[in-house]
Amino acid sequence: MAHYYADTYALVEILKGNPAYKRYADEELVTSEFNMLELAYALAKDYDEEKAVKILRVVRAFVTIVQPRDEDYTKASVLRLELRKQGKNLSLIDALGYVLAKRLGMAFLTGDREFRNLDRVEYVK
Repeated sequence: MAHYYADTYALVEILKGNPAYKRYADEELVTSEFNMLELAYALAKDYDEEKAVKILRVVRAFVTIVQPRDEDYTKASVLRLELRKQGKNLSLIDALGYVLAKRLGMAFLTGDREFRNLDRVEYVK
């Protein structure tokens, strides 16, 4: 079973070769199609379309893509609303990733400061 749910931030840092994320490149990682969409956007900013597609295909070879359930969508929406009241500004995709990680019983790997101090978060900068 995978050990970490990698959000888009983590995937980008792994691809960049960030030394702080080096150890995670060899771990079993999980993500969602929504994070893949965000990753595609990040890649499109730095590379031409053909190169971005090639990189996405490489990422798919080393991560497991999970399918959210309707309950996950609702929990992510409630989480986002609750955290907004605390002054945290999570995207729905980030909230969904966190909810998926919790459901799957794994740590949520991110460098997004909005997640610092949340339960079961592996915060890496």
